[in-house]
Amino acid sequence: MKTVAPSPLRIVAAVGAVLALAACSGEAAPPPVVRVDRGLVATTVSASGSLVAITEQNLGFAEGGQLAEVLVAVGDRVQAGDVLARLENFDLEQALEQSRAQLDQARANLAKITGATSVEQAQASLDQAYSILSATEEQVEATNSANDVATERARVQLDFDRDQLDRAQDQLARDRAGCSSSPAPTTTKPAPTSSSGLLGGAEGQTATTPVTVTPDPECEAIPADETAVQQARGTVIASETALDTAEQRENVDEASGRLSIENARNSVVTAQNTLDQAGSDRPADTDAQEAQVRDAEASVALAQRDLDDTALRAPVAGVVSQINGTVGEFVGAASGTTSLAPGSSARLPGVTDSSSTGASAATGGGGAFLVLNDVDSFQLVVPFEESDAARVQPGQAVDVTVDAVPGISVPASVLAVAPTGADVSGIVNYYATVVLNRTDPQLRDGQTADAAVRVESVENVLRVPSSTVRSEDGRKVVTTPGVDGGDPVTTPFSAGAVGDEYTEVKSGLREGQEVLLPQAQVASVPGGPPQN
Repeated sequence: MKTVAPSPLRIVAAVGAVLALAACSGEAAPPPVVRVDRGLVATTVSASGSLVAITEQNLGFAEGGQLAEVLVAVGDRVQAGDVLARLENFDLEQALEQSRAQLDQARANLAKITGATSVEQAQASLDQAYSILSATEEQVEATNSANDVATERARVQLDFDRDQLDRAQDQLARDRAGCSSSPAPTTTKPAPTSSSGLLGGAEGQTATTPVTVTPDPECEAIPADETAVQQARGTVIASETALDTAEQRENVDEASGRLSIENARNSVVTAQNTLDQAGSDRPADTDAQEAQVRDAEASVALAQRDLDDTALRAPVAGVVSQINGTVGEFVGAASGTTSLAPGSSARLPGVTDSSSTGASAATGGGGAFLVLNDVDSFQLVVPFEESDAARVQPGQAVDVTVDAVPGISVPASVLAVAPTGADVSGIVNYYATVVLNRTDPQLRDGQTADAAVRVESVENVLRVPSSTVRSEDGRKVVTTPGVDGGDPVTTPFSAGAVGDEYTEVKSGLREGQEVLLPQAQVASVPGGPPQN
């Protein structure tokens, strides 16, 4: 267990008490002494400042409005996420519903595009167009083939009929030729007689004698041949007409077939274009509609955030220290900034900023509507003069005492030192942030406290109160009691670090050795004040 030597002030008080007791009793009191012990030797620089909560939040609404609810009171402890107050939000609720409706519509349109069968329908139309083209080509081919056969038959029939006409004409020619070269035909005619006829008929009467005539068959065949020729000519004409008709039909049907095929091919091209367009339009339409969906989602998110901002929530746990507004009043949007202490998120005491003008928030001035402090942890922000600030460094140990709470000393450490100075009452000072290593229920935000920073210190070393040390002939000496009550002895020693209350002993003194206090030295050497 480490022994802690009494401070010089306590030593002086003890000496005074001993001397007073000796004067009253009339007996010689033992000389007051202290012992060389082991402990801390430190040099400190001190400054005063105000305790501030490590976390302080100046809260307000993102947009101004009429207060509908204030759910906390000054002094209430809240947790992170707790709702502290609300603004009227009817208009924002309706705006959110409209945004959601627009989002639903955009999503429905997207589903319609992605779920549409336009590509499938276009593919089916293309397949059907190919089927119609194939059927048309087959039909045209069959028609042309049939027309070719009919034309060929008509041509064969015409050739046959012409051959028959030629035969009939040849027969007629032969018969006419034969008829013209044959002798005159013989026929039977009555023979005339005289009046004195040989038969003794009466004079003046005619007697008839039969005559035999032989017909020519070739001549007789001519009329029939002529009829046959005429009939053959008529048949040829009919066959020629039939051939012309067949050829004309063949030409017409062939042209019509080509047109039908071209129309069917055009239908295929149209169907293919429709399919290509449907395939190319779907990604573009989908991307465009997806963009509209994202835009609608962003609108919903903005509307939701605007609605959420009407509820003021605690960002961290803490205690409500200030409220500027009541239900029914109109508050403005929060604005302003807070000057922060070096290396910390706590405010810089004594520096005015726009966010601290809380009273203006209730009248729409834009200050803090509510202030939230973390009262479970404090820090001390103190200004040091230039000479002292040069010796203060982050990480140094600090002893903090609070004026309002006598007897309390809280260990702390330097967190940071401001790199630039600030004018405090005409003197350049540098703010340092000191973090308390523990808290106490008696501490309050804003209390005045003193910070003693150990700028130089050594621990667990032999030490002697600096009040007992004096210089003689360039040496550090102390006075120790004489042996067996003899005269005090001046004892030199090798000193190390010199602190505010103690001096380090390097050598020359041992742990537990007694050293006379200055008052004892005065009493033992009348008229001889100690030399320092």
